[in-house]
Amino acid sequence: MSHDDNIYWQQGRLDRQQREQLAGHQGVCVWLTGLSGSGKTSIGRELEGQLHQREIRTFMLDGDNVRHGLCRDLGFSPEDRDENIRRVGEVAELFVEAANVVVASFISPYRAQREAIRESMDEGRFVEIHVQCPLEVCEERDPKGLYEQARNGEIENFTGIDAPYEAPDNPELRIDTSEDDDATVSADRIVTYLEDGAYLTL
Repeated sequence: MSHDDNIYWQQGRLDRQQREQLAGHQGVCVWLTGLSGSGKTSIGRELEGQLHQREIRTFMLDGDNVRHGLCRDLGFSPEDRDENIRRVGEVAELFVEAANVVVASFISPYRAQREAIRESMDEGRFVEIHVQCPLEVCEERDPKGLYEQARNGEIENFTGIDAPYEAPDNPELRIDTSEDDDATVSADRIVTYLEDGAYLTL
């Protein structure tokens, strides 16, 4: 008998609908994907703040933050990056079930990774936002100096340099930050999308 044979899903007293009734809004994962330097984290922070001001229960998951704890044992090989995103997807799903608006800011370079998370959630609970910005603009910004290190061979498997980025084919929303990188404006667009989709009410 394998270890998995002794593991059973334990259903709690409350379901998502009951938690959403208490929260007054739906649980949903807003997934920001894009190259390093495209503006994902800045937009995510602004979005989290705007939602909080509206008394929406929200929590931000950021790529750097999860590697301090949840994923600190992982490197940056393709396999480890897959596992990193898989873990984050599991956490995001738990937050959605708890009736939170999860703001997830991750490069998440592979379509298959993102689609696997979408498929793990109920329909409409995964909102993919492509934070679009050309590689050369991201390199010009290079807020952490990572592109320079990657070009110098100091970092391997860096997305956009020696590892691929697969842009979403049909995201719910595409935000181009190449000319206007105002995070407030971008977050406003996402809030409007969530309002129009009735995510922020019941």
